Amino acid sequence: MTGLMRRLTRRIAAEGPISVAEYMAECLLSPRDGYYTAGGEPFGAEGDFVTAPEISQMFGEMIGLWCVDAWQRVLGAPAAFTLVELGPGRGTLMADALRAARVVPGFTRAATLHLVEASPALRARQAEALRGHAPAWHDSLDTVPEGPLLLVANEFFDALPIRQFVRGDRGIHERRIALDESGEGLRFVVDARPSPLSPHLATRLADAPPGTMVEVSPAAESLVAAIAQRIARHGGAALVVDYGAATPGTGDTLQAVLRHKSVAVLDHPGAADLTAHVDFAALAEAARNAGIAAHGPVTQAALLTGLGIATRAERLAAAADAAQRRAITSALDRLLGEAEMGTLFKALALSPQGAAAPAGFAGNME
Repeated sequence: MTGLMRRLTRRIAAEGPISVAEYMAECLLSPRDGYYTAGGEPFGAEGDFVTAPEISQMFGEMIGLWCVDAWQRVLGAPAAFTLVELGPGRGTLMADALRAARVVPGFTRAATLHLVEASPALRARQAEALRGHAPAWHDSLDTVPEGPLLLVANEFFDALPIRQFVRGDRGIHERRIALDESGEGLRFVVDARPSPLSPHLATRLADAPPGTMVEVSPAAESLVAAIAQRIARHGGAALVVDYGAATPGTGDTLQAVLRHKSVAVLDHPGAADLTAHVDFAALAEAARNAGIAAHGPVTQAALLTGLGIATRAERLAAAADAAQRRAITSALDRLLGEAEMGTLFKALALSPQGAAAPAGFAGNME
């Protein structure tokens, strides 16, 4: 039994079942042995999963061009602004983005780079990748300086804690995590008491049969509200890219991944990555409630295509050998293909009310 499992079982034995959100927070961010804080390497072939920036430099380059366009058309090209990435991984996306942004020298001169990262080990990797850009690190958005803002979050919101609720015969109940019969393992249970959030969830479950589950992420909605309030105060734009549905749905999307394979959610606390599908409609509503505009979501394929990734691939291929051209084609298919990331992943953009739509968001969801 791992140290985190021992602490979880002791806590549940003393306090009773915990919420799914509490379990996720402990597993991912426990200071001693959380998934992102214990010093492991989650990314790449030797880790547990691969993100879009690790697939191809083209992804980060397109994000860089998006930022340059937003700086010019949405922010009005201010002489100084705050460039923020949430969960920068190994720094790959931001390094590629800043390289592409050099096409407009004024952008990099105006930008002050701030990274929100919980992992000391990943901060070290980011420092190496972004040497020369003088990034500042933060545990949360709260300590990032105020001012005109450009913010990017790629595969960040899917790791924020969620709460799960189940429709019962006479009400809506929260799904929680309790000890199993041995007292040394964990199992899911449904709280016998109706949830205080039942009125808030009633519309989503109005016609659903008993047993139907919905997920909400107060942490994600609160963070988007905080971003939106900064944009409302100072101007700016934000881009969220992640996987999930464009419209609210039902069902259990909580999953665990260990060494590129799905594993049981409760079996490897602190060792496996935990994620859930992002509710883009809820994020957009949180932004609008804070007084700014939300654009999309659009598919990742639509965003990258609109930003010109096909042209970039052609230019890279023109200077490549045969093996490199095959790799470029393969990467493009993984980023855009319906059977790969192109449709499952979505993008949502935030900007001030009345500002021009950010690049890639001229139309509605395809």
